[in-house]
Amino acid sequence: MTISLRQTLGGFLETLLLVIALVAGAFLATTGRSWAQAADPAALIQQFGGKKSFDDTEATIKALAATGDPEVARALNALADGNLYYGKTDNRVVIGTAEGTAVAVSDPLTGADLGEQPKAALEKVRVKNSIRTLVADAMGALTLGSPDPARRLGAAASLFENAEPAQLPMLDAALAKEEVASIRTKLAEARAVAMIRSDAGSDDKLAAIQTLVGRGDRSAQNVLASLETNADPAVSAAAKAGVAGIAQTISLWAAIQNVWYGLSLGSVLLLAAIGLAITFGVMGVINMAHGEMVMLGAYTTFVVQQTMRDHAPQWLDYSLVLALPLAFLVAGFVGFVMERGLIRFLYGRPLETLLATFGVSLILQQTIRTIFGPTNREVGNPSWMSGSFDVGLMSVTWNRLWIIVFALAVFAALLFALNRTSAGLKMRAVTQNRKMAAAMGIRTPMVDAMTFALGSGIAGMAGVALSQIDNVSPDLGQGYIIDSFMVVVFGGVGNLWGTLVGAMSLGIVNKLLEPYAGAVLGKIVVLVLIILFIQKKPRGLFALKGRFVDA
Repeated sequence: MTISLRQTLGGFLETLLLVIALVAGAFLATTGRSWAQAADPAALIQQFGGKKSFDDTEATIKALAATGDPEVARALNALADGNLYYGKTDNRVVIGTAEGTAVAVSDPLTGADLGEQPKAALEKVRVKNSIRTLVADAMGALTLGSPDPARRLGAAASLFENAEPAQLPMLDAALAKEEVASIRTKLAEARAVAMIRSDAGSDDKLAAIQTLVGRGDRSAQNVLASLETNADPAVSAAAKAGVAGIAQTISLWAAIQNVWYGLSLGSVLLLAAIGLAITFGVMGVINMAHGEMVMLGAYTTFVVQQTMRDHAPQWLDYSLVLALPLAFLVAGFVGFVMERGLIRFLYGRPLETLLATFGVSLILQQTIRTIFGPTNREVGNPSWMSGSFDVGLMSVTWNRLWIIVFALAVFAALLFALNRTSAGLKMRAVTQNRKMAAAMGIRTPMVDAMTFALGSGIAGMAGVALSQIDNVSPDLGQGYIIDSFMVVVFGGVGNLWGTLVGAMSLGIVNKLLEPYAGAVLGKIVVLVLIILFIQKKPRGLFALKGRFVDA
């Protein structure tokens, strides 16, 4: 009886297990076939066939990107270019190139030639701009497996804005095999975005929030802002704290960026004002044509670059190296002629000197307009001064960085010349006591001429630098002459260190005020501050000492 019951129960269990196995097998066969079809790139590509909506097309693109198979790039590129077709009768998807009434078709996955089909038998897969953008993002995802680290880095960075939950397996796989730290960081950030947009648990989203807070830019802030109303209080609080923290980081980097812009502007002012500081300090001449020396240097750069573009284009990247000494010589020669032919007759008559040099500035401007025309001239940046790089959240352009380096190099060279050479000693002697220097046998008229030529030549070199960041026009120098005088007066007449500190200070203050007061009002505020300052220190920050100056 016992054995019979056991046999009966055993038979019942075997029958039950068999039924379960058959049902499970049928279920797995159905779902497995569907899953295999969804994961198969060739089958996914065929889903473009038929009159599908744009939403269906976008879903298929995302599914293809999630496969991570680089072979699907051929079909995606053809889709973006409008070269993906499907048959009107069988909905078979192919890549086509129209040739008259026929279309040369090929396999969308392998690229194998499939012959020709009548154009009337095919229909194009419809696309729009949003689909092309999605294809570009998908192509970026597919290059995560590229052997080129630069391409992988670009692909990982491009995924950040449009990362989707469906891409999580692909991102996890890429992270697992990636060895370059910078690429891993970008992949982790894109994964955090995908995780935040998924239905993952609170712990995963909190970890993703911390990753985005570590990135700390506006893109990360925008992603975190979408979680501020999350149903989970912990996630919502962490997102709000992250948004606030990123806002503080952005404000700090914005201030640093403005300081950098100020240093860049200060270097330009230094180049424009340093020659004026020399001539004004040694000779006491208010040279209103100083801005035109800057303009002459910029046009010299234009002429050199045009000549090399026409006759030696292979050396175009080195045009600035040739333009620097030529600009110095051209502007210096004009300055020498001005001093010998006009200014030396007006010493001790500051009003007449001011009016005379203003007239010279007008003559030079009109001469340039006659020769080159009134329109702006283009001076290109060489390759080694083009582009930019990022420091934190701050963008640094190569042209402004090189201008800062050049301005400091000119300052150092001029400082050495004034302190370590015989000509510099004579210039300083004339600055401190002109009559005593003349009594000691120094030819003060020649010192005046060479000093004026030196100051004008440095202004010409400033024009070379300005041609890389500003429009080259006959009015170029007018935008810097007033600022140059402010730098000289603020720093101390004739003092190079004062000119350096004054230029950098005014540049930074201007750029820090611009976001709040605007460019024009900011300059007015700076002018008022300088007026108040010289009421307390009429000789500027670093006043020269000497009997002539004290007198």
